[in-house]
Formats: sequence, C-alpha cells, structure tokens
Amino acid sequence: MGFLDVLLGRSKPVKPDLDQLFGLPSAAITLEAAAGFKPTGLGSVCFAAVEGGAFAEVQQDVRQLLDMDTGEDSAPVESTRDSYGYTWLLLRHAPDDMASLVTDLHAVNSALESHGFGPQLLCSLAGFRDAEGRSLALVYLYKRGTFYPVCKRPGQQKRDNALELQVAALLRNDLRVEEDLSRWFPVWGAPGTED
Repeated sequence: MGFLDVLLGRSKPVKPDLDQLFGLPSAAITLEAAAGFKPTGLGSVCFAAVEGGAFAEVQQDVRQLLDMDTGEDSAPVESTRDSYGYTWLLLRHAPDDMASLVTDLHAVNSALESHGFGPQLLCSLAGFRDAEGRSLALVYLYKRGTFYPVCKRPGQQKRDNALELQVAALLRNDLRVEEDLSRWFPVWGAPGTED
C-alpha cells in the first residue's frame, strides 16, 4: 500500500481465505448451545455465471464431484439462477453432518477459484433454524473472507437485526465476523435458507 492510498483512505482488499469455512462446525456447536439454532443440513454457493466452454466445464466438474459425494439419503446438487442473474448451487446433507457440508462448500469454492473464476464467487452460506421457527444463515463473503448472520422473522421478509447482532457477538471466537454492517446483505430467497 502506497502513501497516496493511506492519504486517500484506500485500503488493500482482504484476501479470500476459504479455510475460514472450516470454522462453521464449531460455530454450529456455539449456536446450538448458546442460542438454540440447529443446522438444517442445507448450504449453497453463489457465483456470477460466465459464458464460455471453460466455465461450463468447471461447473459440470463441480456438479459431478458433489453428486458423487452425496449418499443415498441426500438429494443431488441443485442449481438455480436468481433474479439478479447469479447462479446458486444448493447442497444437502444430514443436519448433524456439518463437516461434510463444509467440505463440499469448500470444494466448490476451491474448484472455481483454482480454474481462475475466483472473481465470479460472491458468497457461500449454511442454514440454521431454531425451535421457534426462526431461520438463520451464516453467510461467507468470498471477497472479504468474513462471515455475517442473516436472521429472518418467521413468515415475514423482515430481518431480526437485534438477533443478528447477538449471533455475531456469540460467534466472534469461532468465525471472522464482518465488521462493516453495510455489507450484511439479506440474501432473500437464497437456496439454503428456509422460509
């Protein structure tokens, strides 16, 4: 970082660190013990699709890798496109198998990154739910290398900001939590979050 960058308030972007995803299993234990949120077994990866044969080939390889990974009680990987044009790969695992879900989330991100498509990665998330029916997603921002919670009120398209702040405080020892609250996007309707 140069003198002008410091003077003008620019900073180096945080380098993505996919190994941060491996903090999710311990975060899941903390969430269940301290707030009653249990994993749903659902997770997803969001990326901007790119036209071309190379990207289509990488996407097919990722799907084949994950489809081989799923057991008899798991559904194959589902792919959807949202209204903004982003592609979501939804992964399903048993709710008590957070380690396998995280391994698959890491594999998808790593495969896209290693083939030069890291700039297209947006986020990954893991879903949780409590006994009151509230849903929670822990969202990993690829370009920031940080996590933030999105808590929805049951049956509404409204966030529970107080609960989000509480969850963020609970998880500071388990995950690198995004400090800039303006980056806590709601990800409404994202695959892996339950309505």
